Amino acid sequence: MKRALDTNEVTLSIAVFGLGYVGCVTAACFAELGYRVIGVDIDARKVRAVQDGQAPFYEPGLEALIQSNLRNGRLSATTSTADALRDADFAFLCVGTPSASNGNLNLDPLRRVTADIACHLSGRARPLTVVVRSTVFPGTCDEVVAPLSEHAPAMALVANPEFLREGSAVKDFMQPSLVVVGSHDPLAAQRVASLYASLPVEISVVALRTAELIKYACNGFHALKIAFANEIGTIATALGLEGDEVMRTVCHDTKLNISPAYLRPGFAFGGSCLPKDLRALNYRARQLDVELPLLNSVLPSNEAHIARAFRRVLETGSRKLGIYGLAFKPNTDDLRESPGVALIERLIGKGCDVRIYDPHIQLESIYGSNQTFLLSSLPHIGRCMEKSLEAVLDWAEVIVITQEMTSLARETISRYALPVIDVTRSSEGGLVAKMAGCELRVPHN
Repeated sequence: MKRALDTNEVTLSIAVFGLGYVGCVTAACFAELGYRVIGVDIDARKVRAVQDGQAPFYEPGLEALIQSNLRNGRLSATTSTADALRDADFAFLCVGTPSASNGNLNLDPLRRVTADIACHLSGRARPLTVVVRSTVFPGTCDEVVAPLSEHAPAMALVANPEFLREGSAVKDFMQPSLVVVGSHDPLAAQRVASLYASLPVEISVVALRTAELIKYACNGFHALKIAFANEIGTIATALGLEGDEVMRTVCHDTKLNISPAYLRPGFAFGGSCLPKDLRALNYRARQLDVELPLLNSVLPSNEAHIARAFRRVLETGSRKLGIYGLAFKPNTDDLRESPGVALIERLIGKGCDVRIYDPHIQLESIYGSNQTFLLSSLPHIGRCMEKSLEAVLDWAEVIVITQEMTSLARETISRYALPVIDVTRSSEGGLVAKMAGCELRVPHN
């Protein structure tokens, strides 16, 4: 197996606090990569198990790693925090964060290990990088662990969430699909990232709180996929079909289905297919007396996203609003169930005056169901549409972006000293451009 360190290099020392599933696997695998690792736990039984070459729990391949690295002197275990920290370059916190009765995290184990470490940092001159591997909500590292720096000015803080599945944890560590490192300190992030340099993965270096949230995003998405497959399987069974065959075929599409497609925060969905087909699927499920709570929640979730965009625009206090985008997405003139139309309808209903520009919408060319939907939602649309973006910009107090812009539109808007709200970017909390010449943030694919 490829080692992370050359034999001529100084071997880095890692203290791993917590010898449960995450900590014990982390300790054994880092030792296998060539680092000097000491595992720490208040449970003497776990420590003795490791010292005796045994895994404290069953995990394929773990015990062999423990035994081989005990023999070569790269792995040890102790109940003494002082001993663990004496020569440590890194302190990995791998303690549990179980659920409290209200669903919140129980951070007592993390607080205890942090307090224990704090007691042994006084007067420490050797730099220490504290790495939080436990699953914690954004802000926890800053609020619970960062105060350690009061005891050790040379301390750096990094979040490095684990993505280890019980039953395949050793393989997941050695052949990772994702390694995330986050810190306020780029050099500290790089130090931790370098620990994984020999593994076949590109390290994702992000902001500290982003790293904390990524773990929840991954687990939420995994749970969502399981629930989705189960609901499709349920309705398939009710229809006398094979759910496995349905989902296997769905997975054949790696361009749209099993891919990054659609996995970018933005504005609500619309168009002639997604809302209609979700309603039809849920209607048929009710006819079959089948409950699909996940699929039933998708349209309300979409409506809530439009409502959030509506509130963001109203918070500006402006009533002369220029709108870029009317169709449900770029490069089409399809207006059916467009979230942009729904947003504009709400704004007009609240007394706002709007002027709209969409590069692909010509009112005189709209007909059929497209025209029917538009006129039923915005009967006075003729007064609101402008032939040019400049006409909107000359009139408006605020510009609202409801779909991805063309490069020409982006350049044109950037020349105007107008506040811009891009509702297609969920990360923007308010105005994203306030004067001519400033950078205009736009969505990306």
